[in-house]
Amino acid sequence: MQLNMLKCKLHQARVTHAELDYDGSCAIDARLLELSGIQEFEQIQIYNITNGERFTTYAIVAEPGSGIISVNGAAAHKARVGDRVIICAYANFEAAEIKLHKPRLVYLDASNRVVRSANTIAVQAA
Repeated sequence: MQLNMLKCKLHQARVTHAELDYDGSCAIDARLLELSGIQEFEQIQIYNITNGERFTTYAIVAEPGSGIISVNGAAAHKARVGDRVIICAYANFEAAEIKLHKPRLVYLDASNRVVRSANTIAVQAA
């Protein structure tokens, strides 16, 4: 049996551009792609913390070190500059692989600089 599990995420990224007249996708700073493990043209899910929108697109490369998170094409209707988003990628794993899998979790500040990274999320307390 295969299960679709969180592969990686960029947590609390800030949208820097929303380009309606650009090829549909999400441009992400190349360094953030590398740190998170998101591949160019990989399908991603974007969860907009600011307005509650959730949508699917794919990642493209933005200039390294630029901090760019650009929501492009039709998806530009779902995010505005300044919105906070979570960008996730998922992968299929065999049941036996799941015990060894650790997602790459990259936490960002308001300027899309890395604050910390982890591979676990604390248990939510009551």
